[in-house]
Amino acid sequence: QVQPVESGGELVQPGGSLKLSCVASGQKLSTYDAGWFRQAPGKEREFVASIGWDGRSTVYADSVKGRFAITRDNAKETVYLQMNSLKPEDTAVYYCATDRYRYGVANRRQREFGSWGQGTQVTVSS
Repeated sequence: QVQPVESGGELVQPGGSLKLSCVASGQKLSTYDAGWFRQAPGKEREFVASIGWDGRSTVYADSVKGRFAITRDNAKETVYLQMNSLKPEDTAVYYCATDRYRYGVANRRQREFGSWGQGTQVTVSS
């Protein structure tokens, strides 16, 4: 079982940048496709971005396309979310998740992700 652990969330000003990281305990993160999701206060958790196990496929939510980039370094067993041009509406708890099955491609379906981290808070405010 893969157990994701997120880090990197903090307070940042509008227009700023932030990079989140996701590592995992248990089985190797490098064999699973992974995704980032977020949940703002009073809202449902939503998809942000995902990446295939080998990094060859990526999918983004329309709201972050062109501003966020998901990458991975399988040698370091780490998945990243680079967030640029941040807006106040990006404020949320960001979760890293891994697919239920190995060697998958990027996808945006929450039900496909079986292991979730505890989340890291990102606050965009002046």
